[in-house]
Amino acid sequence: MSVQQYDEIGEAFEGFKALPLIRYGEVPSFLGMVGDVSGKSVLDLACGTGFYSREFKRRGAADVLGVDISVEMIAAAREIQRRDPLDVRYEVGDVAELRPLDRRFDIALGVQCLNYAENFAAMERMCRNIHRSLVPGGEFFVFAQNPDYRFDCPSLDKYGFLCEPTGEEIETGPRVRVTALLDPQPISIVGAAPRREVYEECLRVAGFSEVEWVPVQVSEAGIREFGEDFWADLLASPPLEMLRCRA
Repeated sequence: MSVQQYDEIGEAFEGFKALPLIRYGEVPSFLGMVGDVSGKSVLDLACGTGFYSREFKRRGAADVLGVDISVEMIAAAREIQRRDPLDVRYEVGDVAELRPLDRRFDIALGVQCLNYAENFAAMERMCRNIHRSLVPGGEFFVFAQNPDYRFDCPSLDKYGFLCEPTGEEIETGPRVRVTALLDPQPISIVGAAPRREVYEECLRVAGFSEVEWVPVQVSEAGIREFGEDFWADLLASPPLEMLRCRA
């Protein structure tokens, strides 16, 4: 899946985090799953413009390295850091071809990362590279498309997104087009929704254990803002899911 689609987005990617699904679902769920990072080292893979890199640095991480395949995403992350210095390191890199790093990390993050593997072998390489980059017992936290999401359920448009199959199937699962309904210009990204067993097998082969799937929840702030009924369709057919595992 071409890196060009991310190079064309740049800092506009930050706008995703303001949409209801992300602001009240993804972000609080992911932060809650990862938990306390005080004094820990964090490797943020497919970091984009550095949203989670910055957030975990603010939450007390001792060292944070953000890696992304997109030159423009890393440029945007560095520009945000220039305006708001947080001592986060960023570099351009492909997780499937990740260079040996100068240290091993306590925590690795993969938000919409593994689902860009073009095939089983590429995802396995990603997982091996991530495992190699963690201390023994280090944790890897993943955020991705729900492998069981049904595209014939109610639209996600009121939550800020459209999610549609492209009709193409690759080795890991169906290709999916996700459109963020940003104003004034929606942004579409094509990725994949790998099957559950693909994730689990690639992680196992790479040496990870204690693989646990974790559902996305809606925050109390989201309930207060929109009411419980607003979120009923999302919770009935969640488009996103998380998992955690240990090196």
